[in-house]
Amino acid sequence: MYLKRNFLFLGALLFIAIIFGLIKGAVNIPFLNLLHQENRIILDMRALRILTAILVGSGLATSGITLQAILKNPLAEPYLLGISSGAGLATIIAVILGVSQLFAPLAAFTGALISILLVYHLALEGNRISDKSLILSGVIISIIFSAIIVFLVSISGDKALHEMTWWLWGGLQTYDWRLIFLVTAVVATGICVIYLFSQDLNAISMGEEEAMHLGIDVHNVKKILIIVTAFITASLICICGIIGFVGLIVPHIMRLLVGFNHKILIPAACIGASAFMVVCDIFSRTLFSPVEIPIGVITAIVGAPIFIILLKRKTTR
Repeated sequence: MYLKRNFLFLGALLFIAIIFGLIKGAVNIPFLNLLHQENRIILDMRALRILTAILVGSGLATSGITLQAILKNPLAEPYLLGISSGAGLATIIAVILGVSQLFAPLAAFTGALISILLVYHLALEGNRISDKSLILSGVIISIIFSAIIVFLVSISGDKALHEMTWWLWGGLQTYDWRLIFLVTAVVATGICVIYLFSQDLNAISMGEEEAMHLGIDVHNVKKILIIVTAFITASLICICGIIGFVGLIVPHIMRLLVGFNHKILIPAACIGASAFMVVCDIFSRTLFSPVEIPIGVITAIVGAPIFIILLKRKTTR
């Protein structure tokens, strides 16, 4: 009953957020006029943004839950492994080389995958992956790639490059249905794969030795899930840039609401993160309308205090 009530609360929250997402913006649309023909173009654009927000929230939250479980690190999140900096660097290099903006998502995806491959191979110890080495490798790659990004942006007078810094803070202005459909297929498949490993994640969270006693091949499970989260994150970066804190704070909040069972936690996090992203998108579009703030700024402003509160609450227990 308790879990059912929490799921109903999350579902209602998402529904209300979607309604406000459709009616609020630079131009407000009265709820009763939503389906009028003259509002069709605006409605379609906002619906696509809401779909993107739901996709991004679900993918980042699920990836965050997965990494926190397999790395046994509550601070783990999708961009921890250098994926974001790799995608950002590849995109900026593509701009410098004069590659068409149509190929920017492909550049981001390629850079993200190259980054995770580097991190993965750096973290290999024999035939096994060390959790600490994986995190340290991700941090090192992120620092190196971020430094190169700052260097390239600072020495370039090209306006497009400076606009890339805005992209690096995230946005949901991708109005390409084909790209959204492709990314949706990758992310939805990735979330389903992770959900199939829910029981394995429960066991690994209790300890790798206990998981092995239950017959779980911990090494292979971790390898598969790292690859899946990398594909999810790389795909999302193609359409939204880099949006921090979602994969970090939402899993922690959802654990407070529904507990630690991943079979329940993953769907709850998808709903909660979707609502969170839709609300953040509303703020990004309306706070200083008609100027739009990068959504990554909003998630950081909202997410940082929430994370501090959660951290303080944990340390005082």
